[in-house]
Amino acid sequence: MSNPPPTDATQRPLRPALALALRGRCPACGGGAMFARFLKPSPACNACGQPWDVSQADDFPAYIVILLLGHILVPLMIEVNSALAIPLGVQAALWPGLAVILAALMIQPVKGAVIAFQWTRRMDGFA
Repeated sequence: MSNPPPTDATQRPLRPALALALRGRCPACGGGAMFARFLKPSPACNACGQPWDVSQADDFPAYIVILLLGHILVPLMIEVNSALAIPLGVQAALWPGLAVILAALMIQPVKGAVIAFQWTRRMDGFA
């Protein structure tokens, strides 16, 4: 009696793929870089050959970053304003500046995670 073929989830497990993609590594092998430039996926992994330019993440990573930033910054702004008396001019520079810095730090890992999710689920060109 032969074993049934592995399912998609066992062939491409989500957790390890996300962990690798969040660090900018190839979710398929972990050896190559996932991005050629800041937000441009590599045409293919230089270690295993998995093509990454077939992904269609579009604007979804930006929506995720905006959602996360809102949930991080709004409570932080409320707590800081209730605990400290920071002048309004300082806050006008502080919060937008912090939002830009955090967004720039978050966008590549989030885009990698979206692409890894598509890859594990065989979406778009990853069939």
